[in-house]
Amino acid sequence: MIIFLFFVAIWYLSLFSQTFFQHRYAAHGAFTMSKSWEKAFFIFTYITQGSSYMSPKAYAIMHRMHHAYTDTDLDPHSPSNSKNIFSMMWKTRSVYQDILHEKITIDPRFKKNLPGWDKFDKFANGSFSRLLWVGIYITFFILFATSPWQYLLLPIVISMGAFHGAIVNWFAHKYGYINFKLKNTSMNLLFVDVLMLGESYHNNHHKHPASVNFGRRWHEIDPVFPIIRLLAFIGVIKLVKPKVKPVHVRVSAA
Repeated sequence: MIIFLFFVAIWYLSLFSQTFFQHRYAAHGAFTMSKSWEKAFFIFTYITQGSSYMSPKAYAIMHRMHHAYTDTDLDPHSPSNSKNIFSMMWKTRSVYQDILHEKITIDPRFKKNLPGWDKFDKFANGSFSRLLWVGIYITFFILFATSPWQYLLLPIVISMGAFHGAIVNWFAHKYGYINFKLKNTSMNLLFVDVLMLGESYHNNHHKHPASVNFGRRWHEIDPVFPIIRLLAFIGVIKLVKPKVKPVHVRVSAA
């Protein structure tokens, strides 16, 4: 039971860090925050993502490239350019590493208003940090696992970010339904997103990238949206884009 609860906690906490801080804040600038709060969320993201931590700065650049080049040869992760999900995620990893270590030239438009804490990112992305987290996870499983089958969850915990990315970047470009006809393959993967905290409303997101609410239709509940509104209300963040009201649209079959 403890292992299951731990897995669920890591799943949602690491996913929250990705969608709130790395995605909506770093990549799209849907809201602003002070430098002090920014560093606090750097640390929160590191703790919740552990061994699969991604630099918010490098993530933001890569994600902006995805929006600019969706489904083209320059897209860092598109099922249209990969034979299978594993080759796509390996390409994603390679692009991320090239951006992180400044091995490729980045278009200046992708480098505007990025969160930065270079010393922290260098440590958090280093081998020592990743191995330390792997050791922590293994130790936790040794102490609390009650069945050998529970160890099957360990590889997912260690590479949690990759699993989240695979679900959205592969499946939400191949399966689902669309609310908006766009010049790309993005789809809404789930009618009610209880697994991906709004991230599976991918077609909606490609239509309105900077919106803080990824849901559009009445049933498309984005669990992170009310949290964002709460954080804005208490002054932790400041919204810079007007809230887009849900609209009723005709659904096209996938």
